[in-house]
Amino acid sequence: MIEVIQQVLTRFWGFSNFRPLQKEIIHSVLEGHDTLALMPTGGGKSLCFQVPAMANEGICIVVSPLIALMKDQVENLRKRNIPATTIISGMSKNEIDVALDNCIFGKEKFLYVSPERLSTEIFIERLQRMKVNLLAIDEAHCISQWGYDFRPAYLNIAEIRKYIPNVPVLALTATATRKVEKDIQEKLLFKKPLVFRKSFERKNLSYVVLYEEDKLKRLLKVIAGIKGTGIIYARTRKKTQDIAAFLIRNKIPAEHYHAGLTSQARSNVQENWMKEKTRIVVATNAFGMGIDKSNVRFVVHFDSPESIEAYYQEAGRAGRDEEKSYAILMYNQADRADVEQRMETNFPDMKKIRNTYQALGNFFNMPVGSGKNESFDFELSTFCNTYNLPLTETYSSLKILELQALIVMNESVGLQSRLHFLYRAENLYEFQVKNPPFDNLIKVILRSCEGIFDDYITINETELAQRAAISRDEAVRILNALDRLKVLSYLPSNDKPKLTWLEERLEINNLHIDRENLAERKKRFVERARAFLNYAEARHRCRSQMLVAYFGESDTTRCGVCDYCLERNKADVSDMEFEEIYQSIKKLLQKDTTSLNELIELINPSNENKTLRVIEWLIDNEQIRYVDGNRLEWTED
Repeated sequence: MIEVIQQVLTRFWGFSNFRPLQKEIIHSVLEGHDTLALMPTGGGKSLCFQVPAMANEGICIVVSPLIALMKDQVENLRKRNIPATTIISGMSKNEIDVALDNCIFGKEKFLYVSPERLSTEIFIERLQRMKVNLLAIDEAHCISQWGYDFRPAYLNIAEIRKYIPNVPVLALTATATRKVEKDIQEKLLFKKPLVFRKSFERKNLSYVVLYEEDKLKRLLKVIAGIKGTGIIYARTRKKTQDIAAFLIRNKIPAEHYHAGLTSQARSNVQENWMKEKTRIVVATNAFGMGIDKSNVRFVVHFDSPESIEAYYQEAGRAGRDEEKSYAILMYNQADRADVEQRMETNFPDMKKIRNTYQALGNFFNMPVGSGKNESFDFELSTFCNTYNLPLTETYSSLKILELQALIVMNESVGLQSRLHFLYRAENLYEFQVKNPPFDNLIKVILRSCEGIFDDYITINETELAQRAAISRDEAVRILNALDRLKVLSYLPSNDKPKLTWLEERLEINNLHIDRENLAERKKRFVERARAFLNYAEARHRCRSQMLVAYFGESDTTRCGVCDYCLERNKADVSDMEFEEIYQSIKKLLQKDTTSLNELIELINPSNENKTLRVIEWLIDNEQIRYVDGNRLEWTED
């Protein structure tokens, strides 16, 4: 089997060697063990399930929460001539039917699905007829209520295991504390605990916090000082546009990116950046997931994220090629106020949640008792404008309804137009003979679209029209006519976000929100937010050590390249000596103020130079200060 997986790696991905831990994880899966893989962003998680799936007969089911990520991975697999498909919001029932049948008949090696899809009757029925070789759970931290991005539908995964009892589970995540790690294994019903953990330490990444009021001015200095491409994260769509426009005015090639753009616009921004036509993308957190660009030299957080998990994952998109790179957080007191405000706005009161739910049902003209598993186009701004609802609180109310497993919102799906012939080849020929006006376009379709009798194939109406020497409007008219005649199924492109009702619409009096669960969610949100604020405002410890300690690693050394370490290095004192002098100063000054000379005498008069360097460092980093003229006091809590 060692030779087989090596051949698979080389044949399909062109790599001669595995990255650290990949081979061990793959062997564990092939031996039939339930396995949890903790690997930092860019650590090569996808290959850990793709390679063993290719080495075995049958299909691998991949559960992922992000449509964009599923689509990207399916496209990448198909480019390598690996058959893969996905079932996402916006697909027709017939399209889903065909995709699942192809999985049963062995025409696909990978099926990507959202966690919400797992509990539908059609999926469960077809699942039992598939030859499944592996169940892979991406972003596995979403299954844990202790995690930062809990998705209730992830709990459905444990339910489907009874239908595929001998199939191992591979859970993968880049961000999990020890508590979340334990919870993942319990929730997924691991037969026995088994974790492969790659260190969260990124030795090539310099973590820097810049305390700055004029962020835009400082941003120009940062960009000027670092060569190469970068990402700048901002919290709002408008801010991404404003920052990108500011950079362009200062002759820096930049584009903005957020979920409100069309899928084509987002694709263009991403492609320009990948090809380095654009140096910088200014984006919301909608950007970066699944993007395989190894030479990103810097990631700047212009605004503060909500948790260390989110920060670590986004910052980790820099320096995947192991070359020196920078993760920079721009921070000031306004950021603290913003984070603290989010602690309240992210959890509206019950009345606002109920009002949002009622308005949602009215918006879709949804009768009480109907709507289960139905998906609709959904623009949040249009919804809010229709009912004069505040945008932020409404979004937060909808996220709480998601946590109650009542609805799920998806980003812009960006589905291209698709075709699938319902007539078999012999019946289609007879139809063409009897209906000459349709003959020309049908022939063009048959020449252009391989496999169209077996599956839905993406098409471009303009290209088909050009090949048929007719206008695009005429081509669309013919396709719609053929669809009405049920000769083929024609699904026009759709580029709008989706909202799916996971349960039937309830009478408002029957809408019960679990208050205890919500209170616990808020408590954990506040804990994570405060942990991030502590990181942002800390001046007394290596940034890398702080981050990895959050994820449960305590035996690391100073990175030597973060903002703390660079300042600390100026003291020219060994770590052991620095820590000893530091603790002595802290102990003395926390008791009472002391003059400089007294402090040196009390600590180590024989090593005055080193003590002075540590004192200077502490003054520069505002951990001690002069009071009453010439006395020093400890400033930290």
